[in-house]
Amino acid sequence: MSLQEAGKQPDLDNPLSGQAPPAERVLQEYDFTRMISIERKRTERSDVPFLLMLLETNAAEGSSGDSRILIGILSVLLSAIRETDVIGWYQDRTTVGVIFTGLAECDKASILRSILNRVRSLLQNELSPQNCSQIRVSCHFFPDDWKPDRKVRACNPALYPDLQHAEKTRRSVLFFKRAVDVLGSALLLVLCAPLFALIALAIKLSSPGPVFFRQDRIGQYGRRFTFLKFRSMYVNNDDSRHREYVGRLIAGSAEPMPSNGDASGVFKLARDTRVTPTGRLLRGTSLDELPQFLNVLKGDMSLVGPRPPIPYELAAYEIWHRRRLLQVKPGITGLWQVMGRSRVPFDEMVRLDLHYASSWTPWLDFKILMRTPGAVIKGAY
Repeated sequence: MSLQEAGKQPDLDNPLSGQAPPAERVLQEYDFTRMISIERKRTERSDVPFLLMLLETNAAEGSSGDSRILIGILSVLLSAIRETDVIGWYQDRTTVGVIFTGLAECDKASILRSILNRVRSLLQNELSPQNCSQIRVSCHFFPDDWKPDRKVRACNPALYPDLQHAEKTRRSVLFFKRAVDVLGSALLLVLCAPLFALIALAIKLSSPGPVFFRQDRIGQYGRRFTFLKFRSMYVNNDDSRHREYVGRLIAGSAEPMPSNGDASGVFKLARDTRVTPTGRLLRGTSLDELPQFLNVLKGDMSLVGPRPPIPYELAAYEIWHRRRLLQVKPGITGLWQVMGRSRVPFDEMVRLDLHYASSWTPWLDFKILMRTPGAVIKGAY
C-alpha cells in the first residue's frame, strides 16, 4: 500500500513529505494533549483514524545529551511532516509526539510499516548513529482495540493523556467522592442486612439456584469486573433474545416496549420470560441492585455514575459511546436513572452520562442521590 492511499492526500507520496513548516508548529504539552482529545472526537464523527507516534530517548532525563537528541528529532520531523499533521511535546522536554491525521481506514500494519520506515530513514540521515540508537519509538492507533481485562485498562492510556492530567488536577475531589462511596456503601450494607436476609430467603423459595447473580461487566477505562445483583432470573437461561435486543437498542433501531401501562413504552425487554415471579418484584423496586454496594466498597463502582455495560454491549458500541466509560467510575444510580431511565433511547442515555462526567461535582452527586428514591418509585408503578 502506498502512503498516498494511507493518507488520502493526492499530492503526497508519504505522510512525511512537504515543505518545512514554521517552528511555531511545535505545541507545548497542554496544547498537544488537547489536540489528541480533539482528534479523538473528530475520528468519532468521521471514522477516519489517526496515528500517534511518540519518540523519547534512553539518555538520562534532563541531561544535555537528552535535550540535544530531542531537539534534533523535532528539527528532522518539522522539516518533513504534512501541514495537516500535529507535532509537539507529549511530555514536556522528555517525549516528542506527532499526530498523523487523515489516515485511510485500511490495513493498519501497512500504514504503520510505511510511516515507521520513513521516520527511521529521516532520523538516520540527519542524526548520528549513536543518537539514533538512543531513540525509542512507539505508535498508537485511534480507534484503539478495546480488549477488556481484569488487570489492565482496555483503552490505550497513551491516547488519553488529557484524562490522566484531569485525574491529577481533581485528585482531592476524587478522594472525597471515594470517601463518600466507602462510608455510604458500608453504612447502607449494615442498615440493609435484615432486608438482605429476607430477599435471600424469598429467592431460595421461588426457584432453585444461588442467591447472588454474578456477571462480568465493564468498568472505568474498560476494565472488567464481577458485578453483583440478587438473582432475579431462572438459572441456565438463554440470553440470545437480550443480546439481539441490546444490539438493536444501541444501533437505534429498537422500538420501545409497553410496560406497566406506560403508553410511551420503555427501551428494555418487557415481560422477559427468564425472570422469576420474585425477580419481577425485585426488579420493579430495584431491590435486586442492593448487592452492588459491595462493588462500591471494593472500588469497582461508585454510588453515582454511568451503568456498567455487559461485554457484548460494549462490542456493539460506536466509538463515541466508549467515552461514557472513561472519565468516571460506573455507578448504582446516575443522571440517566433520574432523568428518564429506560424511557430514553440509548444515544440519549450516553449523552446524559457524558454530561454527568464533564460537569460532575459533589453537589451534583448529592442531588442525584436525593432524587433516586423518587425515580425508583416512579419506575415501579
